[in-house]
Amino acid sequence: MLIKGTEDCLTKDSSFRKAMNSYINKQVEVRELGLIEYQTAWDEQERLFASIVDQKLQNRARAADEQHPTPNYLLFCEHSPVYTLGTSGHAENLLIDETRLATELGATFFKIRRGGDITYHGPGQLVGYPILDLDNFFTDIHHYMRLLEESIILTLADYGLNAGRIDGLTGVWLGYDGNSPARKICAMGVKASRWVTMHGFALNVNTDLRYFNHIVPCGITDKAVTSLAVELGREVPLAEVTEHVQRHLAELFEMELVTRAEARS
Repeated sequence: MLIKGTEDCLTKDSSFRKAMNSYINKQVEVRELGLIEYQTAWDEQERLFASIVDQKLQNRARAADEQHPTPNYLLFCEHSPVYTLGTSGHAENLLIDETRLATELGATFFKIRRGGDITYHGPGQLVGYPILDLDNFFTDIHHYMRLLEESIILTLADYGLNAGRIDGLTGVWLGYDGNSPARKICAMGVKASRWVTMHGFALNVNTDLRYFNHIVPCGITDKAVTSLAVELGREVPLAEVTEHVQRHLAELFEMELVTRAEARS
């Protein structure tokens, strides 16, 4: 979906800055990577991120009618066991040394350039990496985060769970309203530069929650962690949950989701 002209506002709220791109591209190429090592996925994120930023810089040197639309991507995957620490995180929130982490847990550890503290990724967890040029949608990183959270809240509602936000804390929670103990089901941490995003969210679907015993998740000491399987009392097909998340992201961001073959056509 390409929209010509910078006069098109990308949100119904006029407080958001209007699009800067001459051609507004709301197509988002979906790539499902399956079970993948964290470093491999990180490298792919960095490559796609850099290609979008490079395209934006090239467009600046071109006349408006010679510019090329910037692409958008949405990567879905699972990771082998790995702990990641954001730039604002604290190393002491990893409660096991890196040698034991590898030998006893079979896990790896990365310090990465995203917001947030420490978290865990592993099999049974749905990880989503939106690599978007927000100049194709809206340029407000807080609104971006809220829409990511909303896509997960709506997905959980599809399964009959009442999820929401807790003031001052990022991510999606059950028990956010105080009617039951607060427990985090989805962590989020993003990076944005030149309005291009990377990193994203991690939704616990069938995750082995014992891995969280070795960290202070997101640096929060007084809240628990949960999963969709724990809350429902049964495992849920990851592909099924992915479909729900994709549908809600498409509706909230007004995206047109396409496959790699469709994006090239």
